[in-house]
Amino acid sequence: MEFEGFDWDAGNRAKCQKHGLSLDEIESVFSRRVLIVNDEANSEAERRFRAIGVTAGGRQAFIVFTLRGKRLRPLSARYMHRKEIERYEEDNANLQDR
Repeated sequence: MEFEGFDWDAGNRAKCQKHGLSLDEIESVFSRRVLIVNDEANSEAERRFRAIGVTAGGRQAFIVFTLRGKRLRPLSARYMHRKEIERYEEDNANLQDR
C-alpha cells in the first residue's frame, strides 16, 4: 500500500496515544513489513484497514487506519496482547523470516 505521509490532528493524536504508543512508534510500524487487511465491519463512512506490525522498539502493534487522499490517517492504535501475538504468529507462520 502506497501513501505519502501521515494525517495527524488533535483528534486522532489523542485517541492513538491513549494506549501508550507514541506517534513515532505508530509511524515506525509502517516503515517495516506490516500485515494489512480490510476492516469491512467498520467501513461504513469510509474504507478502513487493520494493520499488524512491529514498532521500532520491537513491540507488536495493532493499528486501525484509513486513507485520506494519499495520506495514511491512524484512527486507533495499541500494543497487542500476548495471546494475540501468539495467534498471529501461528496463523502466519509462512510469513515469518522473509
